[in-house]
Amino acid sequence: MAQRLSIFPLAGALLFPRAQLPLHIFEPRYRALVSDALARDRRIAMIQPRGPGEPAPLFDVGCVGHIREVERLDDGRFNIILDGITRFRLLRELQVTTLFRQVEAETESFCDADAPDALPSIMRAEIEREARRFADSRGVAVDWTEVSRLDDETLVNAISAIAPFDAAAKQALLEAVTLVERADLLAQFLGFFRRGDDDPATLQ
Repeated sequence: MAQRLSIFPLAGALLFPRAQLPLHIFEPRYRALVSDALARDRRIAMIQPRGPGEPAPLFDVGCVGHIREVERLDDGRFNIILDGITRFRLLRELQVTTLFRQVEAETESFCDADAPDALPSIMRAEIEREARRFADSRGVAVDWTEVSRLDDETLVNAISAIAPFDAAAKQALLEAVTLVERADLLAQFLGFFRRGDDDPATLQ
């Protein structure tokens, strides 16, 4: 069943089901988007643009978020935290008069309601090993004891969201059907970008 979604196109910003995304909202059109969402169902759909341009073309898959927390600043800006609900597939963009863009989308092709099964222990170990190597290569200090306490889904999605991959790599992680597929792809990307190769498409 198709549904109407108000979208926030933002390159590099990934929202996953059961994950959170903090956002600082300052542009007038997205301040209008947040105000509208708060007046209705508190939902905002995150999606990456495919490239530059106005309006920029969009990737086919994004994630619907629910505004969990909101801080209204005196100058009209917002700080919000989104809770990821489910991924969606874009069907078409709608012609609207609002400052923000809206699309028609469907969510039925994604099974995001239930938490996934745990990763095989060897895959979990590989993710932690590659993440440590990647962080060391960038000179980033990480509390690995705290990392080891994260559940598999939180670990994989958190690294996918914060790692400085390009938009195409991030999109591939978002669109991975299962957590195992996302974890396998993430391990490849961590090694790939750590080595400084040029074309992430070779891993897809």
